[in-house]
Amino acid sequence: MEGTHSDIPADAVEISSELYGQLLDGQSSGQAIDFSISPPALKARVVQGTAAMERALRDSLLDSTEWLSTRHRDELDMQRPTTLTAEQFSELLTYRQALRDWPQSEAFPDGLQRPIAPFWIAEQNQ
Repeated sequence: MEGTHSDIPADAVEISSELYGQLLDGQSSGQAIDFSISPPALKARVVQGTAAMERALRDSLLDSTEWLSTRHRDELDMQRPTTLTAEQFSELLTYRQALRDWPQSEAFPDGLQRPIAPFWIAEQNQ
């Protein structure tokens, strides 16, 4: 690679002047440059407040479904008919695990990528 600098790192990637300008403009407007890909690209900067808010919402969603899991297990322990079907209970457990895994997801904290609750949960009465 040729340039005005004599000490160019071995892992340097040549980019066009146009891309260089786009990266600088994006960086000045609050975006981050992702150097893990080639050529580098802009990505939205993760705001810690957003991540904290998503974690709090995730915790709230887990808390709000805990009673469903507890009720189902209690009904099984008492050998009573269960309010949830086996399929619903499996869906509930899968949803709750997805919520637990959510903060480690690459898409976190994008709320549009948050795990979606099975529709029938909203129909349950506590």
